[in-house]
Amino acid sequence: MRRKVVLTGAGVVSAVGDSPAALYGALTDGRRGAGIDFNPGRYFGARNARPLDRISQLAAAAAGLALADAGCTADDCAHRPVGLVLGTVFSGVRTICAFDRRAIDVGPEYASPLDFANTVLNAAAGQAAIWHNLRGPNATMAAGVASGLQAIIYGAELIAAGAVDAVLAGGADERSPEAADALDRAGLTGADDAASTPFAEDRAGMRLGEAAAFVMLEADGLARSRGASVRAGLRGFATGHAAGADGRLDPERVAAVLRGALADAELGAGAVDVVGAAASGSLEVDACEARALALALRDRERPAAVMAVKSAVGEALGASGALQVVAMLESMRAGALPGIAGLERSILDERYAVASGAVRRLDIRTALIDAFGWDGQCSALAIDNGDATRGTA
Repeated sequence: MRRKVVLTGAGVVSAVGDSPAALYGALTDGRRGAGIDFNPGRYFGARNARPLDRISQLAAAAAGLALADAGCTADDCAHRPVGLVLGTVFSGVRTICAFDRRAIDVGPEYASPLDFANTVLNAAAGQAAIWHNLRGPNATMAAGVASGLQAIIYGAELIAAGAVDAVLAGGADERSPEAADALDRAGLTGADDAASTPFAEDRAGMRLGEAAAFVMLEADGLARSRGASVRAGLRGFATGHAAGADGRLDPERVAAVLRGALADAELGAGAVDVVGAAASGSLEVDACEARALALALRDRERPAAVMAVKSAVGEALGASGALQVVAMLESMRAGALPGIAGLERSILDERYAVASGAVRRLDIRTALIDAFGWDGQCSALAIDNGDATRGTA
C-alpha cells in the first residue's frame, strides 16, 4: 500500500519574481519575463557560492526558498533525510562549453578545476543538496521539457514506497547562448514575445526563458504531525512517450497519459476543474495539446479552465513542470484563475473556458497538470486541495 503524498512548500526563482506569489501576480497582471537578473548574495548571504556555477546557484536558491516555505529548518534537515530530485534539459551546458573551449583553445592545463565539478548533468542536483545538507536520495531526471514534472513524480514515488519521508522535487534550466542557439537551429523559437503566446492562432514558436522551481513533497501523516502547512494532495500520475513511429507528436498518446493520471488518481474527467497546460507558443506542441485535451476530457459535462504559465515565463524547459505546479497551488489558494497573457484567438476547443486578460474567480478542487515537448517525453499529474490545511508551525 503506497503512502499518501502531500505538497507542503514551494520555491521559485524566475524572471518575474522569486516567490510563488510573485509568479502568480505576473500571471494575473499579464507580465512577461525571460532572463533572470540573478544576485547570489540575495539568497546566500556571505557564504562562498563560487564553487557553484549559475544553474547550480539557481537550483540552490530555489531549493532554499522551498525549504523555508515548507517550514523545514537546517535542524530538520540534519535530523531526517530529505531527498532532492532535479529535472533539467541542458543542465550546465554553459559551463560545459566554456570548459571545453578553454581546454581546446589554450590547452588542457588551462582548463578550470573549479568548472570541472559542474560539467556533469547531475552537478546542479548534487550541489544544491550539498549546499542545504540534504542527505536523502539525490537524482537528476532528463526527460526533455517533461523533466521537472517527471522529477516531482519520481520524488512522490520515493515517498509513496517508503524510501524516504520528504523530497524537494522540481527543475532548473538557464537561458544560455548554447541552449538558445540549439533551439533556434531546430526552428523551435519565435521571433518575438507576441508570436509566442500559448494556444494562440497566430503563434510562431516558443520564447526561451529560464527558472528554477521546487516543491516540497512529504508523507501525509508525517507532514501533519510536524504541523506543516499542507497545500495540496498528490492524487495520481502517469508518464509515457507521445511521439509516433514517424517521430511526430501524437495527440492520442498524450491523451492516454492524461487519462492514465486520472485513472491513477481514481478520478473521472468531470472532476478536473483546471488544466495546467504545457503550451508555450510552439506550433506543434500547442496543437497536439489542444487536441489531446479534447480527447482526454471529452466526457465532461462542463468546460475545464486552462492555465498556461509559460505565457509569463516562456519555455523554462526543465523548470516548466514545477512552475506549472507552483502556479496551480497559488491559484488554488487564491480561488482565482489567471488568464493567458496576449491570447485573443485560441486554437482550443470552444468547450474549454480560457480566461484572457482577466482573473476569474474559481474554486479549484482538482487540477490536472501536463508536461511534454518536441521530443515526445510526456508526464501528467493530478493534485487536489480537498485536504489542504494550514499548520500551526
